[in-house]
Amino acid sequence: MATSAVSARVVNRWHCPSEKPMLTVVMRSLSALALAAVLLCPLAAEAGVVIAGTRLVYPAQEREVTLGLNNEAQRPSLVQLWIDDGNQDTPPEEAKAPFVMTPPLLRMDAGARQAVRIRFTGPAQPGDRESLYWVNVLEIPPSSAAEDKLDLAFRSRIKLFYRPAGLPGEADTAHRQLRWSLQQRAGGLAVQVDNPTPWHVSFAAISLTVDGKVSADTGGGMVAPRATQVFPLDGLATRPQGVIGIEYSTITDVGAVQPASASLAN
Repeated sequence: MATSAVSARVVNRWHCPSEKPMLTVVMRSLSALALAAVLLCPLAAEAGVVIAGTRLVYPAQEREVTLGLNNEAQRPSLVQLWIDDGNQDTPPEEAKAPFVMTPPLLRMDAGARQAVRIRFTGPAQPGDRESLYWVNVLEIPPSSAAEDKLDLAFRSRIKLFYRPAGLPGEADTAHRQLRWSLQQRAGGLAVQVDNPTPWHVSFAAISLTVDGKVSADTGGGMVAPRATQVFPLDGLATRPQGVIGIEYSTITDVGAVQPASASLAN
């Protein structure tokens, strides 16, 4: 019995402690039977075109910065690149960001390396804090002529920090100035983080400790400059008894994870 062709889009996103690029998997040319199998089973696939780094910093005084790509697959791929302002569902032709990527479209042979230039084009960004944008790398492998063949297109996203000159302090030590508090909310307890610094602070993990032992965690996340972020604590409805503290780890400019601890403001 013949099966009709079905197009499917399955999204698989993650942030691991080393903050791998956020990955979106797009499936094409999928039969109805194969589609059902994929939706019922975990997706195990990896992008062939890999970004050299987990984040990119653009110092405002620089004329341009470079993004490195490596094609680790045994096949060529077409690669499309663009930068957005945080909305991952914005198509490339509608994305808004004060940058130009050169080239925006390229072909990478198996095992090839490519340097992509990123240039700031304006308008001017705030001079008293970092601005955050996202670099998108869409890998489109050659289409297969075989029936019921699963073709995957991968989109990776990493953070791009536009960094003005002369900001006080340092990015990798900004976490020391964070203020932590425990908040009772309708859905249960949450950790609130206040960031008085001009830097983005990214977390690989945040945990609540009671008497020195981990009681609950929130996963990872980020707090923007001069902003507040709330992280719900799974499984905690009321404030626990004992000495409460915070253990967390932040991600540096080079993608390294550095552990830290803090006390609560209340």
